[in-house]
Amino acid sequence: MDSIFLKTLLGKECHRPPVWMMRQAGRVLPSYQEMRKHHTFSELITTPELAAKVTLLPVQDLGVDAAILFSDILTIPMAMGMEIDWTDHGPRFNNPLAAQQHPLRQLDIKPEKLDYVYQAIDHVVEQSEVPLIGFSGAPLTILCYMLQGISTKSTFPDAKLFFYERREETQQLINAITELTIDYAQKQIMHGIDAFQLFESHSGLVPIELYNELFLPAVCRITDAVRSMGIPLIFFPKGLGCGLRHITPDVCDFVSIDWQTSLTEAREMVHPEVGLQGNFDPHLLFASQDNIARTLESYKPFFRKHPRWIINLGHGVLADTPIENVHFFVDWIKNTNWK
Repeated sequence: MDSIFLKTLLGKECHRPPVWMMRQAGRVLPSYQEMRKHHTFSELITTPELAAKVTLLPVQDLGVDAAILFSDILTIPMAMGMEIDWTDHGPRFNNPLAAQQHPLRQLDIKPEKLDYVYQAIDHVVEQSEVPLIGFSGAPLTILCYMLQGISTKSTFPDAKLFFYERREETQQLINAITELTIDYAQKQIMHGIDAFQLFESHSGLVPIELYNELFLPAVCRITDAVRSMGIPLIFFPKGLGCGLRHITPDVCDFVSIDWQTSLTEAREMVHPEVGLQGNFDPHLLFASQDNIARTLESYKPFFRKHPRWIINLGHGVLADTPIENVHFFVDWIKNTNWK
């Protein structure tokens, strides 16, 4: 596959940085909004034909350099037997684990519950030759939702207390999540994904010492399993901050940087053999197109010095982002002389 995205992931210098955006397959696209008039979010992610269609919308509508599977990180808790209601205010778990006396016993782990994801991958691979990114949530992030039960408490106080008060059970839950995630990731690879991104959306929730002790070993188990099958891996530890100095080639091939850390500072902290992805503030896409162009222009020197860089946002595309600005952002990157 002659892909600027895959070439960059594999360490080859290209004439420009590739571009794709987290949450590109939804929210901001009029074509996705039209589909949402007829289908619930749950229907879209669990119906393979529909998930494949949404996956490819940003490639067709925006011209991004890679597609990412349209799914959700909470597929893992669903496959572990947890019931989730997809509300307009985010996912809600009917029976969070933090209040349970024996949380591991509450789980009914059935990997076959994820078969619809692999069928969606099959449909995408049949329909398109664009690089396809598979993904999963990382153990800390998944466990936070499983313990807390709702997504509106972004600081996850019940989960944090559980980590400190019930260390042995925390480790048991991490192991269970990690084992299922490895199976999930490897089956995505078997069905044809070209790259894999591991989302640690809440890595800044705990001190870096605790993260390194409890969660980073599980991350490395997952990344080792993915990379052992010849697939490049991007790790997104949102909020990790100065902990980026612990990101070495043993952890991942590329690390995605959030907008709180400048790319220049990230490049100084991260091991030189690890490429960077990111890190534009999603709010930039609400600015005037002149300001967007000036901001992108200011990154040219960085690319010339550090060509192992994939352009992305520091988190997902925000709802109500002007679609014309998203088009402008992608077109400017693809049509500009970066050298």
